[in-house]
Amino acid sequence: MGKLYSLSAAQMKDLLNKKEVTSVEITKSVIDRIEKTDKEIQAYISYNFDEALKQAAAVDEKIAKGEKLADMAGIPVAVKDNMCTKNLRTTCASKMLGNFVPPYNATVVEKLLDEGAVIIGKTTMDEFAMGSSGENSAFQVARNPWDTSRVPGGSSSGSAATVAASQVPVALGSDTGGSIRQPACLCGIVGMKPTYGSVSRYGLVAFGSSLDQIGPMARCVDDTAMLFKSICGRDMRDATSKDYTYKPYGDSVKGIKLGIPKQYFGDGISAVVKEKVYRAVEVLKAQGAEVVEVSLPSTDYALSAYYIISSAEASSNLGRFDGVKYGYTGSKRGSLDELYESSRSEGFGDEVKRRIMLGTYVLSSGFYDAYYKKAKILQKNIAKEFDDAFKLCDAIITPINPTTAFKIGEKSDDPLAMYAGDICTVTLNIAGLPGISIPCGFSAEDNMPIGFQAIGKKFTEDKLFTIAKCYENAVGGFAVKEF
Repeated sequence: MGKLYSLSAAQMKDLLNKKEVTSVEITKSVIDRIEKTDKEIQAYISYNFDEALKQAAAVDEKIAKGEKLADMAGIPVAVKDNMCTKNLRTTCASKMLGNFVPPYNATVVEKLLDEGAVIIGKTTMDEFAMGSSGENSAFQVARNPWDTSRVPGGSSSGSAATVAASQVPVALGSDTGGSIRQPACLCGIVGMKPTYGSVSRYGLVAFGSSLDQIGPMARCVDDTAMLFKSICGRDMRDATSKDYTYKPYGDSVKGIKLGIPKQYFGDGISAVVKEKVYRAVEVLKAQGAEVVEVSLPSTDYALSAYYIISSAEASSNLGRFDGVKYGYTGSKRGSLDELYESSRSEGFGDEVKRRIMLGTYVLSSGFYDAYYKKAKILQKNIAKEFDDAFKLCDAIITPINPTTAFKIGEKSDDPLAMYAGDICTVTLNIAGLPGISIPCGFSAEDNMPIGFQAIGKKFTEDKLFTIAKCYENAVGGFAVKEF
């Protein structure tokens, strides 16, 4: 049937329903594609090929019996390697968890398996999801399929890269400060960071518990929405999850008011990114959307608040990795203190250590009020500013990344420059809002993808999918890399 791996999930589903292909045929095509291309892309830490073929065969048996199948049945899915998968290694791209095999599945994985999805493997990421480039991994660096000398973004680097390289139609990522939207932008695909609480975090290895959110990534809007529909909803095992019901999205932006915040179009954003985002707004205006100016004055301080809050939560969450209960055990074991010190110094990479130290510092008795308490106050201010802005508009349009993807190694020695790239994305996690990354063209200078971000009120994912779908239709679909 040709290049089955290159089809969208919706196209695969249609062929399965018509019994024109089998899930095993689709899965074999995807596996073959990964085997041929992943040495260059390095999108996967662990493959699940044998089990994937068994999962696909089980779906084919159900089809043969005439059973009605769920949306994701028979569709290959890649999973970021910080989501627990029973009997399949979950490393968080860290030496600390290099041999960890969970005894249970994350809720999102369980939901997909219950629908009959085919779990194809676990994707490369920044260690413990701490990074914006995919370079902070203990094992390998994923590559951007549009130019393999460049980063795919992070921390969901492998998930973005495998989708962009047409290795798999859809993937799961996690987003703590932009880690779905930013790599989706840099790789030219669609990525949704859902409202905090709309998708269960049970089984997601925690980075910043009040900021983390699992979400879908795909090459088109319909696939992104289809995957989101399968994973969203209440989970009794996650007290922060909400009673959320998926709502279908519309086919018109007529009358939708789009807010443009001047603070997101400042000097730090490259001219070509601004141009492409403004042009995308004009495309939506031509379809009947209205544009208003809004203000989010605390944006300049959001990055500082984010790194204080996220690092504080990281230092607390990663305290469980001590070399005793599970994970890497250090080489020095003369005393308990020596064991802790060697396990954590040998098991964690530089970026993780950097954030643990920062988090421990801002939580210490002498600096809690000066840093962490102020960051939490600023968090409330940022949320209120969004609330005020949404009184004037239905959604907010911004850039995602200040530039196109940079060269691998270009910013490795400058953590602050790396952190600055998150300025357009962290505010959503701070406020718990949904946001979607939508491809909007390429830079003429380096021919790399650019995307824009649509931000909505809490639990208005349907409106964001409407905006994304209408834009996708208007531009005739998104470019696919012939890799």
